[in-house]
Amino acid sequence: MWGRKKPDAERTAKPEPKNLQANQPSGPPSTTVEGTTQISKEARLGPSLKMKGEITGSEDLVIDGSFEGIVQLNERSLIVGTTGNVTANIIAGEVVVYGSVKGNVRAKNRIEIKKDGSVTGDVTTPQILIEDGAFFKGSIEIDRSVEKEAAKNAFSHTPSASNPPKAAA
Repeated sequence: MWGRKKPDAERTAKPEPKNLQANQPSGPPSTTVEGTTQISKEARLGPSLKMKGEITGSEDLVIDGSFEGIVQLNERSLIVGTTGNVTANIIAGEVVVYGSVKGNVRAKNRIEIKKDGSVTGDVTTPQILIEDGAFFKGSIEIDRSVEKEAAKNAFSHTPSASNPPKAAA
């Protein structure tokens, strides 16, 4: 019992390699403007591309080229890269501007204008960040309806004084 050795085959057997890819999302990693790598699904308009028209969708969008028209991403993010030049009315969940935007911008969550970014037009959002060195010309409307809606939803699940919870019989 104590003196028995296990056969060499059991000691040297290596565990089977686990399939590490099974739990990872598919698709190539993408690089964000800051240079960090993340895995996400986003569309990209490259620096040498020029487009006119309307963009609608339900995925994040990075514009490094020139675009003129309408951008409507509803809940998703729009990033205008350092070489991006956008002349459009924009509706998105979040807008981050490193390049140039001319037109009205409406964001459900927030708008960021980075230090070398430029926005000429009216913006509507519950939260805005304009870094030192950024250019902004237009009006800012802080949209409180998102906060009111969140507060309303939070209170709709609590019992009110006129409708107290019923005691168990």
